[in-house]
Amino acid sequence: MVDQPAERVISALAGPLVEALPSAQGARETHSPVSAHGCWYPSADPTGGQVAFICNRGGVPQLWAGPAGSDDVHLLDTGPDPVIEVSWSPDGRWIAYTTAPGGGELTRVLCVRPDGSDRRVLAGAAPGSTAYLGRWTRDGSAIAVTATDPPPGLLATEHGDSWHPTEPHPAAHPGEWTRGELSRGEWTGGDGHPVLLGGAHHSEVGAGARGPLSGSSAPPATALRPPRPSPYGPAPEPHLTGGGLAVYLADPAGVRPPELLATEPAGATLRMCDISPDGQLVLLLRGPRGAREAVVLRTNTCETACTVPVADGDPWIGRFSPSGRTLYLRSDADREFAALVTAELAPDGSCLRRLVTAQRDDADLELLAVHDDGRSAVLAWNRRGRSELETIALPTAPRVNGAGDDGHRATLLELRSPALSLPVSLPLSLPLSLPLPLPLPHEVVTRISPAGPRGLVLAVSGSLRRPGVWHAPDNAAPVRTPWSSRDEDAVAPGRPPVRPEHLRLPARDGLELGGWHYRAPDHGAGRQAPCVIHLHGGPEEQERPVFDPLYHELLGRGLDVFAPDVRGSLGAGRSFVNADLGAGRFAAINDVADCATHLITAGLADPRRLAVMGRSYGGYLTLASLVWHPELFCTGVSVCGMSDFLTFFAGTEPWIARSAAAKYGHPERDRDLLHALSPMSRIDALQVPLLAVHGEHDTNVPFGESEQMVKAARQRGIPAELLALPNEGHDFMRTRNRVLFRRTAASWLERHLAG
Repeated sequence: MVDQPAERVISALAGPLVEALPSAQGARETHSPVSAHGCWYPSADPTGGQVAFICNRGGVPQLWAGPAGSDDVHLLDTGPDPVIEVSWSPDGRWIAYTTAPGGGELTRVLCVRPDGSDRRVLAGAAPGSTAYLGRWTRDGSAIAVTATDPPPGLLATEHGDSWHPTEPHPAAHPGEWTRGELSRGEWTGGDGHPVLLGGAHHSEVGAGARGPLSGSSAPPATALRPPRPSPYGPAPEPHLTGGGLAVYLADPAGVRPPELLATEPAGATLRMCDISPDGQLVLLLRGPRGAREAVVLRTNTCETACTVPVADGDPWIGRFSPSGRTLYLRSDADREFAALVTAELAPDGSCLRRLVTAQRDDADLELLAVHDDGRSAVLAWNRRGRSELETIALPTAPRVNGAGDDGHRATLLELRSPALSLPVSLPLSLPLSLPLPLPLPHEVVTRISPAGPRGLVLAVSGSLRRPGVWHAPDNAAPVRTPWSSRDEDAVAPGRPPVRPEHLRLPARDGLELGGWHYRAPDHGAGRQAPCVIHLHGGPEEQERPVFDPLYHELLGRGLDVFAPDVRGSLGAGRSFVNADLGAGRFAAINDVADCATHLITAGLADPRRLAVMGRSYGGYLTLASLVWHPELFCTGVSVCGMSDFLTFFAGTEPWIARSAAAKYGHPERDRDLLHALSPMSRIDALQVPLLAVHGEHDTNVPFGESEQMVKAARQRGIPAELLALPNEGHDFMRTRNRVLFRRTAASWLERHLAG
């Protein structure tokens, strides 16, 4: 068994809540569709002919489905809650998805039949809890969900006694795991007795239940080992944040009780990314930012078989081969850029060897999609913000004089090629071909989903188009689906979108920075124009050349936009991502000033009409830039930005705090540093007007972060306004609020940069 803490807090979410909801069967839109809408996050049915996707043509991101080649699509959930993720089951019987009730950060998992009937909640319905999707089992009989602990007072022991989630469970001792149930009417399975594996035998589940989903003897659930050391410093202690994460296999029909696979009492991330076809191995993603790990777990004993460091970014880090003997991962272990890594596994899941199968010296492997037959994969490389797509044949894990993943006896062949950095044993039956590039209609791919045996559906975006879904049947060139916006409908007539230019510039310490410069249509070369520096969130996000309605609004007001990647951003290697750690965050603040100076000296920006704006971490950098470099900017717009790291840690969600502490600093050990980095600590240096924008339901960066900054500015006689968006969380989902936000921000900037 893995090491187990003496004070383990078991998750209260003993099973999915199967709650019937109004049917959306046959629902069609009751209004004229908005032509300039977006479609994204596609997931195809087993045939590849039908696609479920997210679309905001009704004013909020909703779940839709329909044929890839027809515009005869229909709504599957007519509710007002924004949809976040979508996954069609391998057997074609269910579509699972997550929603954000009220537009906030607490999400729940639902499922629905492809015709819109039998809609139900699987997890995340308890007040204060959240849940998100994992992978389906290969036969589609169950889907993994990750759930968090609900607030105090909802927990119960096996004997019905309630206990506080921040205290040790009364029955929890080293090496012992207990069964936990909630009272009837809270969380129930098909027979009212959901099971936490470990303390209960299958005979105790109750009449009518078919037993846990794996069909094996009930092993103890596992608490994962502490994550690998983070480059951001020691992990935060559990008592600072509380709560826990748990992964379950859930029967969407609610007939069989759920099966608890793993828990992290103080985890930052926990997601099941795959399960081997025989159900013996599970692939989990865990760990804080900068220290993510792939964990292979044995389901019969719930022991950790092996761990492999993996890259940040897309959570779908890899898949098992059909035999379960090979694992394909997107990893940046001991590397600057993420690559495709092949791990050969022993029958017990332990790693025999790891090999780099596909790599690039100047680009991250950003997205990985493995076809179900395990013979090929589609890779999306991120090269300076643009995507490059290719399909490759996959090496299997054959045994000498044995059968490989394709079931054929294999003769080993050692081969080197530009796509393979190390010798890899391949069966002669596998086609030995170089990667095949796939044409892209626009600059960025945000999701790849297999569609049938050889097809693909792609979520594509670009500087001249709204997000859309493109279908590539049988390895053909991608074609826009009829229900995605046409490029000519991206904006209203008379105001065409702008394709940006990528700029490179040095920071004051010599580190190379990059960014995208958007010039307003009537601004000719050589003109010093009013300019807005816009800063992305994360920090480990990246500015991409995609259509942004906010930028389009600003450009239409005669304001140029420069969107940089300061240190800490993705896309330029691990060293660049880690360059803002600790006191390095002061250098990131200076990067914003260096961008402003470069725009001025290059003749691209008017030094008297320069503003700074950003969202989330970019909102923090906006506030920090205004108080560290007040002489550079005329005004600033902070969107959901942190103004004080200590109040941020006190108010954010527990799992967010754990990951943030690994990035920004520990709220106790690094208290002085966090105080020094907080804009509120330098509020007296603020000299220019400030607009803050925040979603009222934001529990990622609490609403009070903007509120306290605006209040402090007003107390010092600085003009400051706060726009509170109703029914929104950290990301603004509703079209009406998004329009209000960008028009308010653009009017503010236009007013203060005029002249």
